[in-house]
Amino acid sequence: MPETPGFWRRLWYWCDSSDRHRLWAVLAVVAALLIAVGSLTPGSEMPETLPWDKFNHFVGYGGLAGLAGLAGVRLPIAFVGVVLYGIVIEYLQIPVPGRSGGDWADIFANTLGAGTAALVLYALRHHRAGRRD
Repeated sequence: MPETPGFWRRLWYWCDSSDRHRLWAVLAVVAALLIAVGSLTPGSEMPETLPWDKFNHFVGYGGLAGLAGLAGVRLPIAFVGVVLYGIVIEYLQIPVPGRSGGDWADIFANTLGAGTAALVLYALRHHRAGRRD
């Protein structure tokens, strides 16, 4: 097993390397498309029960904001962009059969997820920058 500090340093370098921004951007677009497809699928085509609905929103939009941040989008812009995307998706659900759109609890969970991801990336970046001094 790799030494923990070295392992995390290498992992963080790989995650934040400018050469990887394109990969993170592609993954962010794929995540956004998966969120849209999952959110705009009619209720009759969805599984009977999806556990932890709000947790799914938190993780999905947190992941999207994290990927956008890793792709090089400034964290405040990634946060606002993902929150606005979530609001648009929620309101696009209104005419979808079997879906209830415009749910403010879902929008709140999306916002918390995106905000958590942005804050974690911010903290990791500043922690790493502080260790260089």
